[in-house]
Amino acid sequence: MYYCYLDTPIGDLLLAGEDDALCLVGFPEGSMRREPENDWIYSEKPFAEARRQLGEYFAGKRQAFDLKLNPNGTEFQLRVLEELQRIPYGSTTTYGDIATRIGRPKAVRAVGAANGRNPIPIIIPCHRVIGSTGKMTGFGGGIPTKEALLRLELEHSQFQQSA
Repeated sequence: MYYCYLDTPIGDLLLAGEDDALCLVGFPEGSMRREPENDWIYSEKPFAEARRQLGEYFAGKRQAFDLKLNPNGTEFQLRVLEELQRIPYGSTTTYGDIATRIGRPKAVRAVGAANGRNPIPIIIPCHRVIGSTGKMTGFGGGIPTKEALLRLELEHSQFQQSA
């Protein structure tokens, strides 16, 4: 596994993956904070495109990612991650909505757990999922990071619509 760091407005993100696919984005804080494993190899080369696209995202110039991803998880978790990628930039949805969309309307808690285990946040936009009351709920990078990502998207989606 290769890894590198990317300096962003929310702190240094850990990027990790194989030669051709991104497997992990780790936050600098929160429950999804990750450190490289001892056998990982530092190299920025495999992440040139991910670094470029994330830079564009944080600059407000990219609303969707086009990267080869290799998230791990159960079949259910991968279905949730797939559905997360359908949430439009600058929008939010609820855990219940995701559960309904994957055909498991009673699996709201399981959707929340799968969302919380998302190994590739931001690119797979788990930050766009909020509680049914509109409340910001748990986020692997911490609630302030979730709020910052949603604020960034809201600001740039409004700019895009008026431009």
